Amino acid sequence: MSDTVQLIKDKLSIVDVVAPYVKLAKAGKYWRGLSPFNKEKTPSFFVSPDRGTYYCFSSGQGGDLFTFVEKMEGVDFKGALKILAEKAGVPLTYARSGNREKTERLREAMARAEQCYQANADEKSEAYRYALSRGLTKETITLWNLGYAKEAWRDLLEHLGGVGFSTEEMLAAGLIKEADGKPGTYYDRFRNRLMFPIRDAAGRTVAFTGRALAKDEQAKYLNSPETELYKKSEILFGMDQAKDAIRTRGFAILVEGQMDLLHAHQAGFANTVALSGTALSGTHLSLMKRYSENLMLALDADRAGLSASAKSALAALGAGMRVKAIRMPQGKDPADVIAEDPKAFAKLVADAKPIIEFFLAVLASDINDTHRLVLAVERTVLPLVAAVQSPLEREHFVGVVARALSTTPEAVRGALARLPREADAGYEEGSDSPAREKSVPSLRYSATETAAIALAAAAIGYADTPLAKHVESEYARIKGAPLPKDAVPEEAIFESGLSLGESPSEHAADELIARFEKATCEEAYEKALVGLRRAQAAKDQQMLSAAEQECATIMKRLASLS
Repeated sequence: MSDTVQLIKDKLSIVDVVAPYVKLAKAGKYWRGLSPFNKEKTPSFFVSPDRGTYYCFSSGQGGDLFTFVEKMEGVDFKGALKILAEKAGVPLTYARSGNREKTERLREAMARAEQCYQANADEKSEAYRYALSRGLTKETITLWNLGYAKEAWRDLLEHLGGVGFSTEEMLAAGLIKEADGKPGTYYDRFRNRLMFPIRDAAGRTVAFTGRALAKDEQAKYLNSPETELYKKSEILFGMDQAKDAIRTRGFAILVEGQMDLLHAHQAGFANTVALSGTALSGTHLSLMKRYSENLMLALDADRAGLSASAKSALAALGAGMRVKAIRMPQGKDPADVIAEDPKAFAKLVADAKPIIEFFLAVLASDINDTHRLVLAVERTVLPLVAAVQSPLEREHFVGVVARALSTTPEAVRGALARLPREADAGYEEGSDSPAREKSVPSLRYSATETAAIALAAAAIGYADTPLAKHVESEYARIKGAPLPKDAVPEEAIFESGLSLGESPSEHAADELIARFEKATCEEAYEKALVGLRRAQAAKDQQMLSAAEQECATIMKRLASLS
């Protein structure tokens, strides 16, 4: 497989791969264009033909041609490999695999089931009439392939059996069930329901949700079980149709169910995705971040909905996303609001607040007692503040909380410092949220490390040139060790290329080298001072003389660098 990847990279230029998605113009040693991930007026997206990489400064993401196709098409690596192999004319050969054949049979079974449900949903069917009664248009019903599972025990089972699918295959696809207490007796999982096909990001149907049409049905919504094709924590309903709108509009709207999503898309909010009976997962967040790092929550305004918003926001902030929330009217969900007046929902979207300000407003309107408000903010809001990844944004929200509680930023920082390591945000009394993934703290570099990264970036970006050799030689002279080139951020390499230009001279990085040498000396001097103080405290004359000599030597070297 690694040979195939390299062959594709040899045959395709990253410029050729990116060009159909981004209008590029030559900019020194790079190609430049408007970010495909964010709305912007000044181009911040750069492509390096030499290294076969790209970097978007506005969204902080980069990679190679495979990464780019994954993000633009919403596929995994295998999907990107297939797309690029076809573009490069490179054949993909797979060993025969029983598992692969099984997977394809399951996909075919799901496609056949969707066709069957859709054929049942003619304009005279109960499901079609119900969809219209909920405010869905004929165009929406057709676009989303809504279907009807008949009120019959074995309608789909007999249909699929008639075209060659085995009972085992239908069970594995989650389309039928075995009767309790009657081994060997099977029946359709979905009966008398409006059917919503659930697709993966590539647009393949992997599961269904069925909305009960009978008023006395206990389970209003019934989802497919998890199967080889369907993992709830990996699928967002509507992502296959929302991904382009999320990219162009610069944010995703998250709602709770299929009906909310269909109404949102119908009202023009095509950047909406929905959860299907599960909590927001790290995989969901990674999927959304392929297209935008901005998330807007439009969950119900009841206690359960607010608790879900807090938990989802905590996970999203920990993943480095920026989160806002829509203040829904009490007792109404997005579908209700849009069905009554789409413009009202548009105003709610426009008025959405950053999640921390949202919860401060909600709590202040619900709680009159000052002491209880402080406790509620400490439980619900402070974990959200702590999860904000940007130090500047976090400090901003510290001030917002302080003003809301008529206290000082220092008091808020003190409360943040006392939060448990795994603080769990829940609306007031909520305490049943699953443990979230630990957020990665922002990287902080010393002046010496920053300068070293800049030198390594120059050496990587201009590999095998006199400039790179000069940088490596000077680093070795200063540090007495080879220049480390691992873990250099892609952003630093692109910044180096923009700073030094297309064909820099051997000494173009001399200012960087001087900065690194000075920072190295200053760091060494700080360490020498610590040794001097220890010698003074120990009253060890020999140690003291050596420390004084070391400080004097470093000072002399620093003076020569000034």
